[in-house]
Amino acid sequence: MSMSRHEVLVDQEAQDLREDLERRLALTTPADMVRGMFFLGMLEVVRTAAGEEGMRRCVEAGGEPRFVEFFNYSVSTFLKVNDTAARVLAPRYGGWEQAQRHLGRRATADMLKSAGGKALLLLSKGETRRLVGNLPSAYRTAVNYGERTVVWEGPSRGRVLMRRDFMPCAYHEGLLLAALEGMNARGVEVRGSRVDVLDGEYLVSWE
Repeated sequence: MSMSRHEVLVDQEAQDLREDLERRLALTTPADMVRGMFFLGMLEVVRTAAGEEGMRRCVEAGGEPRFVEFFNYSVSTFLKVNDTAARVLAPRYGGWEQAQRHLGRRATADMLKSAGGKALLLLSKGETRRLVGNLPSAYRTAVNYGERTVVWEGPSRGRVLMRRDFMPCAYHEGLLLAALEGMNARGVEVRGSRVDVLDGEYLVSWE
């Protein structure tokens, strides 16, 4: 039986996503770590949306029996759990990218509840521009890899540059959207684009 054009496109997209994940995994090192709280938040999203079976699939993909909030785990494990979570959630959120954005939003919520997140809010003094400017230091409290910088293009417009960051663009789009919206900024827009396998740029703006 021949496949429909839609089935061919879906199959090709799935293959592209697998290949992209493999490229990112190949560039990780044992020293690249992620805080356990981000695993727990992601698994909670899956459990709520897809039940215990969906969460079990994600845990098995990571190869760890359990995750502890204040422990550090390899980013390769995080990538595997994240990719499986996005696949499980995709039918419920309208696709893999939308699922990644939702997971990114959850990461922001988890970060802002942490000591580092509370410090970020304190330093930002309720100002969206200050928060964006402090994002590079906030990232450093969550992961120990990569480099992030902010280049301003106006009072409420700038680019967040990420170098050697392993997460998909859609994940960071959700993360940044949630961070800016958390400051009650209006008309928030975030558009991410990949420059290289581990490098991306995110245009952020608000009214």
